[in-house]
Amino acid sequence: MATWNEFEADAPDIAAAGRQMLYQFGVGLAFLATLRKDGAPRLHPICPTIVDGHLYALIGPSPKRGDLKRDGRYALHTFPPVDVDDEFLVMGRAAFIDDKAIEEKVRNDCVSRGMTSTGDDLPFEFRIESVMHAKYPGGHGTWPPKYSIWKSS
Repeated sequence: MATWNEFEADAPDIAAAGRQMLYQFGVGLAFLATLRKDGAPRLHPICPTIVDGHLYALIGPSPKRGDLKRDGRYALHTFPPVDVDDEFLVMGRAAFIDDKAIEEKVRNDCVSRGMTSTGDDLPFEFRIESVMHAKYPGGHGTWPPKYSIWKSS
């Protein structure tokens, strides 16, 4: 699995499109899919961010935090842009980061972008196994999209 920096070095065009979609509203916004204990999917909106070449999110005390600590598999899908149906999806494994310096950097970045931190949220790094970017060249409802796929080696 790769860091954001490794993914970006290997697929700069896909990473640039993903970064733009991630931050299109200022603060990073995406839907996080995790796995419940019974294997069923769980979906949540979160505020991911890229700090020092790594993809992170602060996760508060919630079922999704328990899911990530128990089974780090995830899928992260950005919100669609207002004017087109483009998609950006990242999949891999997340892990809790027990490092106060990293936590502070991530928290400062999120707050500087407009996120409110409750202080009881914990940092997770999202390591990347695969990425999919779908570009809809004609706007809403156009088909087919142009897919770009990247996989960690």
